[in-house]
Amino acid sequence: MASATRHILRLLRWGRVLARHGCLTGIEQAPTTPAPVRRLCRLARLGTFPPAVPDYARAFQAIGPAAIKLGQTLATRPDLVGEDAAKNLLTLQDQLPPVPFAAIRAEIEAAFGKPLDALYVEFEPEPVGAASIAQVHRARLADGRQVAVKVLRPGIREKFAADIATYEWAAAHLEALGGEAERLRPRLVIANFKRWTARELDLRREAASASELAELMRAESGYRIPAIDWDRTCGRVMTLDWIAGTKISDTAALAAAGHDLPALARRLVTTFLHQAVGHGYFHADMHQGNLFVEPDGTIAAIDFGIMGRIDRRARIWLGEILHGLTTGNYQRVAEIHFEAQYVPAHHSVAEFATALRAVGEPIRGKPVAELSVGQMLDGLFAITRDFDMATQPHLLLLQKTMVMVEGLATQLDPTINMWDVAAPYVSGWMRDELGPEALLADGLRKAAGRLARLPELVARLEDAYPAKGGAPVPPPLPQVPLVWERKPRGWGRTAFIALASGGAVWALMHWGLIG
Repeated sequence: MASATRHILRLLRWGRVLARHGCLTGIEQAPTTPAPVRRLCRLARLGTFPPAVPDYARAFQAIGPAAIKLGQTLATRPDLVGEDAAKNLLTLQDQLPPVPFAAIRAEIEAAFGKPLDALYVEFEPEPVGAASIAQVHRARLADGRQVAVKVLRPGIREKFAADIATYEWAAAHLEALGGEAERLRPRLVIANFKRWTARELDLRREAASASELAELMRAESGYRIPAIDWDRTCGRVMTLDWIAGTKISDTAALAAAGHDLPALARRLVTTFLHQAVGHGYFHADMHQGNLFVEPDGTIAAIDFGIMGRIDRRARIWLGEILHGLTTGNYQRVAEIHFEAQYVPAHHSVAEFATALRAVGEPIRGKPVAELSVGQMLDGLFAITRDFDMATQPHLLLLQKTMVMVEGLATQLDPTINMWDVAAPYVSGWMRDELGPEALLADGLRKAAGRLARLPELVARLEDAYPAKGGAPVPPPLPQVPLVWERKPRGWGRTAFIALASGGAVWALMHWGLIG
């Protein structure tokens, strides 16, 4: 186990890298950044000569593989980091320096205990993509099939383990400071991130995720998951069918090929809703590098390292929330938040409904081209602070994926109305999933006093609409000894470590490095 000194030195080194690349200005200017953290940012910038234009991609790449992986998510969030930063971070997705072929060959042969030629009759030395965790090569099997071979970068598991250990240590100290930091629940964020990355670092689990999603989406026309070659798949190597198509972000090429872009946009949205709402299991890394359009118009997905899962109870809450927002029923949306215990009971349901209306009404019924996603998110984040809502990490992945899908759909069709596309599907799912209870519930909500005289129906409704709880039980968190709980050897040193660790983690959370 790394010592506190090692953790704090690593955090300070990361902060110094951010400073050298001009990435601390936004943190200093953020209104929620505590004054001590602002002073630490200024201190980190001393003696540096940052560029006029921040270079986030190079900073994240210099910090390490975990930062690179999370930087990829920020590349899809121009509403948070700005258009220039998002474009800069796109270089993290598929333009990283590849690992030399000799090292890749050694990884494959060590993983299977066989020479490369015994596994593939052809294997292209130049990768078709190199990301933070793995790189992909094109190959051919003895039966003539073209396949993609994904191989973990050598030593990546050890690098991730070291970074995550520091994240856990720092998050515990940050959460212990209380206030806004405690509400954000950084320890739970890190626990979820650790679980997600464990799945990405075991390619057998990614292969299983792809196989499971393919079974669930088998009946969905116009959407395909490549088949897994299990004989050539293990923890460090995954082999799957080669996808021959055009990147979904290349709208010019898609239009030139005669594809119906608005139809593709609608299919992308409904496919995601089918996964998340219909099955509770969704592809959670739907950025532009992981989706292709095949010649017949089928959308093909790759890279299943990050998957989201929502149980039936949470999907009912989600369906009701989406239905309420699309129909303008803010009162019901507010009630759901209180029933799920997302909002503390001492707040007013009516006041919360009014706050939701202030965010929802300006965007309802308008095309995405006329909306400011950043403004909407600012409003939602303000509500969470004003009503003491604790962060729900199990929904953060869903939220991020929805933003990715919205961004891609907007590229395909700038006039798409996300509400109009989502409303019919969500309403239909609620009707099919809950059956007669859904129709009865609408009437019963208008006459709640009658419920006391209908005990049998109440019992059925409680099965469909659980009275309490919308969030899953949080996973056990590691025990991290806090530096200020140790026997003091000098208050100054302890205070410095506490302040520096809290400041560094606040900066990392602001830029998405740990959440």
